[in-house]
Amino acid sequence: MKHLVIVTTAAAAFCGGATARSYTAVPILEYHVVGDPPPRSAVPGLYTSVAEFRAQLGWLAAHGYRPVTLDRVYRHWFNGGRLPTKPVALTFDDGYPQDVSVVLPLLRARHWVANLNLQVGNLVPERVRELIAAGWEVDAHTFTHADLTKVTPSQLRREVAGSRRWIQNVFKLPVDFFCYPFGRYDDAVVAEVRRAGFLGAETEVAGYASPKDGMATLDRIEIVRGDGVAGLARKLG
Repeated sequence: MKHLVIVTTAAAAFCGGATARSYTAVPILEYHVVGDPPPRSAVPGLYTSVAEFRAQLGWLAAHGYRPVTLDRVYRHWFNGGRLPTKPVALTFDDGYPQDVSVVLPLLRARHWVANLNLQVGNLVPERVRELIAAGWEVDAHTFTHADLTKVTPSQLRREVAGSRRWIQNVFKLPVDFFCYPFGRYDDAVVAEVRRAGFLGAETEVAGYASPKDGMATLDRIEIVRGDGVAGLARKLG
């Protein structure tokens, strides 16, 4: 487990800093689809095989890692909440049927939770509710997965604030975190995420997450096809 001292308050966390205290830096693992890519897939690397994923879960368990939601990580960073000795956040981007049919039973067998970064419309509400009932956190990942640095101000507002409101209204959840499509953001995108009321946002910058550089740019560790156990161990350092 990595510790660091950061200067921040909850109110200023999105911009980075104000009072010093010790925090745990937490690895946030980024997954997409757990399964095999279809023929001629343009992005086969985003498909982690079931065998790989099962082995990675076994490795995490054997090495003392225990999954936590981003909300729980936030409570540790800013409200003194407790974390396991070796916390890890499992995030699944977009919302694929395999999140329910494959990932959910594998995690449920271990009494583990995860975060769904939901692109609105990818999963019907009934399937999302299955994840929520199992303790998953649901966060926002826009409506259309657009590159937010290239959209109009009105579309940016809809993709960010609108997706949060939609998930809140349908599932009656806080929806406190946002995930940038393609990991792309700029000052205008960060400002819109802040205006929408999110407590933090996930990038695709590799590293352990902490508030030391501001909650708007939380690092993650992307897991891709072929990483297996060795790649996961290497990326966790």
